[in-house]
Amino acid sequence: MSGYRERHFTSQDGLQLYYRDYGEPLASKTAVLCLAGLTRNSADFHDLALRLAGERRVLCPDYRGRGRSDYDPDWRNYQPRTYLNDVSHLLAATGVEPVIVVGTSLGGLLAMGLAALRPLSVAAVVLNDIGPEIEGSGLARIFDYVARDCPMPDMVHAARFLKHSLPRLAPKADADWWLRMAERTYRKREDGLLHFDWDVRLARPLTRQRAETDLWALYRGLARIPTLALRGALSDVFSETALRRMALEKPDLVCVTVPDMGHTPTLCEPEAASALDAFLEPL
Repeated sequence: MSGYRERHFTSQDGLQLYYRDYGEPLASKTAVLCLAGLTRNSADFHDLALRLAGERRVLCPDYRGRGRSDYDPDWRNYQPRTYLNDVSHLLAATGVEPVIVVGTSLGGLLAMGLAALRPLSVAAVVLNDIGPEIEGSGLARIFDYVARDCPMPDMVHAARFLKHSLPRLAPKADADWWLRMAERTYRKREDGLLHFDWDVRLARPLTRQRAETDLWALYRGLARIPTLALRGALSDVFSETALRRMALEKPDLVCVTVPDMGHTPTLCEPEAASALDAFLEPL
């Protein structure tokens, strides 16, 4: 009834990592790999994956320290190189290559990294509200939000908290939208309260990672890879200026702005869904 198979694979360092497996394993069209944002998990892609599963296999992993995957005993492993290694192990375990990588926020950066490390594994890339230039104000907000747990008594209170904390995300969304967001963000723990569904220690390495990678060099690695860039019109992480520069660097880049959404669009908005359908159709 869920529309997906629940699976696990073992990381190189022995963690049990979870992923959702949608669609037929032998589907004729190119498979899709969905990579979530920094604190997010596979549930974010459920509606998109169900829509694509009629023609494609869709893999949606939970990174270590998120969702139903093991938390890492060493917080220093919460960094992109480790995530890329885990994703590579997932592709090897499932035998699914090449893939179209749909990457939201951090997932988009990982998509660029995967294309650099394993260019033959990446058939196309969708960058959801992320690029090689990240706004400082948005980063500061994310750092603060990620690092502290905010227990809630129930989903209604959790939804209200998210709406208050993320005013630019979806200002026109109704209460049901925020309730669904809360259900994908919180999980009940042993104390009976709802807690964020991620290891808050994953914030510790973030400040060290900002200057380690030349993101524009990574982006240029997509020169020969079909790429769609989606931007939330209200995003404080991915600016219109950065999107325009990306288009200048890569003239075949498909650019779409999603109105009334901040960081990040859910990919179910009409503008995002139609852009994805048109982009994926020939692949």
